[in-house]
Amino acid sequence: MALDYKKAGVDIEAGYKSVELMKAYVKETMRPEVLGGLGGFSGAFSLSKIKEMEDPVLLSGTDGVGTKIKLAFLMDKHDTIGIDAVAMCVNDVACAGGDMLFFLDYIACGKNIPEKIAAIVKGVAEGCKQSGAALIGGETAEHPDLMPEDEYDVAGFAVGVVDRKNMIDGSTIKAGDTLIGVASSGVHSNGFSLVRKVFDMTAENLNTYVDELGATLGETLLTPTRIYCGMMKSLRDAGVTVKGCSHITGGGFYENIPRMLPEGITAVVKKDSYDIPPIFKLMQKKGQIEEQMMYNTFNMGLGMVLAVDPSQVDAALKAIEATGDKAFIVGETKSGEKKVELI
Repeated sequence: MALDYKKAGVDIEAGYKSVELMKAYVKETMRPEVLGGLGGFSGAFSLSKIKEMEDPVLLSGTDGVGTKIKLAFLMDKHDTIGIDAVAMCVNDVACAGGDMLFFLDYIACGKNIPEKIAAIVKGVAEGCKQSGAALIGGETAEHPDLMPEDEYDVAGFAVGVVDRKNMIDGSTIKAGDTLIGVASSGVHSNGFSLVRKVFDMTAENLNTYVDELGATLGETLLTPTRIYCGMMKSLRDAGVTVKGCSHITGGGFYENIPRMLPEGITAVVKKDSYDIPPIFKLMQKKGQIEEQMMYNTFNMGLGMVLAVDPSQVDAALKAIEATGDKAFIVGETKSGEKKVELI
């Protein structure tokens, strides 16, 4: 029998069909700076507008969605996981005060099913639209024998820009600054290896309605990660100086909040300053997870924590809420070791 690539497990025709199906979604993310169309060997993006900045700095972020992707397999729902992939990258760029420029995605799959790949890219495109990034390229790699046919992984790479004078690096944070927490949309895309140990990961259980959640377990857990690019732009447009910004991802409060602090500053967060979403309470109870581990693993309802001068708190809250985000005054900074204290 004569061998060919298809018999070896890679369907080139399916790859062509995937590209055709995703073109409409990609087109919706286009910006004037994008040069050329989908299908070239590289994505081209004009930097002409950056000339208007005094000292432009490129910012980048790359990430995936971790084992949250297992839920997409179990629920056979693939049009939101791409939003998570974008969010995990662009929120990191937004932390430094950057405006998004473009995004590239990478999908590895056991078998290329064009409709499924297109659904994933539909989510990526939606995340790009929410963040303002153009989806200028990507790769779909078929990996027979390396991955099961019905499984895939998705990751991304984001690039943004900021004028150096507007960069957020935490260096100006001082004792007495106010900490503002911005609500998450749920578990986001971190801690799912623990989530999957707490709950029985079957399609039946995921599709079961849970009263305290007001939705099925699967719907709650698969809720896409909130994208905060618009919120950060709203703050800047309102004249609010964000001194420090922390994206609460893997490692929860204990790892991420100190990342925005300068030496000699402690962040004090009041646990009762906002309502913790029911999904976290349910996980803690069902899994018998210690409180410190919860705050060391999950976002506990806050996707971002910002540090601002007390004089700008009211303006900051107004700017955040203008983008549909919920904000809470969750604590303040004080002199001390570079760490976070939860009280």
